[in-house]
Amino acid sequence: MKGVFGRVKFVLLVFILAGCGAFSADTGQKEAGEESAFFITAGWNVQSLFDGQEDGNEYAEYLEKAGWTEEKYLARINVISQAVLQMIQPDKAGFSKKQVPDLIGFVELENTRVLEDLAGLTLSKHGYYWTAFASLPGSSLGIGFLSRYPLKDIKAHSITIGKETAPRPVLEVRVEPQGKPLVFLLCHWKSKLGDENATEALRRSSARVVQRRLRELKEAEAGTPVIIMGDLNENHDEFFRQSILSALLPDNPEAAALAIGSGNLDEHLVLSGKKPPLARYFPDDVPALYSPWYGELSAGSYYYRGNWETIDHFLLSDSLFDGSGWEYSGCQVLNHAPFISARGNPDTYIPQYGRGLSDHLPLLLYLNDSGS
Repeated sequence: MKGVFGRVKFVLLVFILAGCGAFSADTGQKEAGEESAFFITAGWNVQSLFDGQEDGNEYAEYLEKAGWTEEKYLARINVISQAVLQMIQPDKAGFSKKQVPDLIGFVELENTRVLEDLAGLTLSKHGYYWTAFASLPGSSLGIGFLSRYPLKDIKAHSITIGKETAPRPVLEVRVEPQGKPLVFLLCHWKSKLGDENATEALRRSSARVVQRRLRELKEAEAGTPVIIMGDLNENHDEFFRQSILSALLPDNPEAAALAIGSGNLDEHLVLSGKKPPLARYFPDDVPALYSPWYGELSAGSYYYRGNWETIDHFLLSDSLFDGSGWEYSGCQVLNHAPFISARGNPDTYIPQYGRGLSDHLPLLLYLNDSGS
């Protein structure tokens, strides 16, 4: 892949797809089509959702000797499923008839069984019949989708730099509500644990994969909306917080000058608060992505060492602002019960006691069909 990726190369990854064949026209299709002028997506890092079986890749606190059991796992599945049913608040203007999101991107799942259990125990009653999961060989956790619409053109992308591979792939799916396509790229980028330069290099390499797919999709089907979502382990304003050439860059003259000078423009995603998004300070062929964190959302989705962080994202292509097909309508951080604790922070799950929910708050993305 030289010439496009330089020292970045693709690696083989484990990719598991579970598409539920059972389908009920009375429950699934009817619910999937309710209030069909709107499409709602949720993104949620559910914090180390391991099943009750040991296979050697679990974190220490999720081993039998640490007190982790099948019963705790199933109880947690139930609590998370019930939380999904409380994501949409009935007073949300224009969306009051929606009971659940149409598509959910989960981060930090152990395997495809977890997705199946989430859907099978509770959520299949609400039309969640389609799943997709991806992880790397030997990895502890992966990423996955639950959907009330068929998942199409499913792909998983991963990269290696030298001898080190990004810990998780990018999972790509397509849905076509109302016959109008939406492409989603679900990510969980490398955390900041470890050497700062090494971890940033891996996040920038993941950004390169996303950047490539944006260009490919625009060339093949200009006008199809693309949504990047998930835990990117970088704030929308990381460049200003850390004073480094981060994977996420603002549309800012200083950031643009450094990125252009580095010769690696493809290793960054340019974020904008404009609608449609603009990259005013970058070359004309560099796409910009709209981030709701610029003025539309407050606080954050993750609380770390006394500070809120904005590391969970929806990043939107310009096709969601062109007045045609699916259009951006709004975004929301779910900072209400049951997702927050009494102190107003994410209700972190504690495996020792089997209490809590997750150390991340979910995000909801609202789209409307401009043609309806």
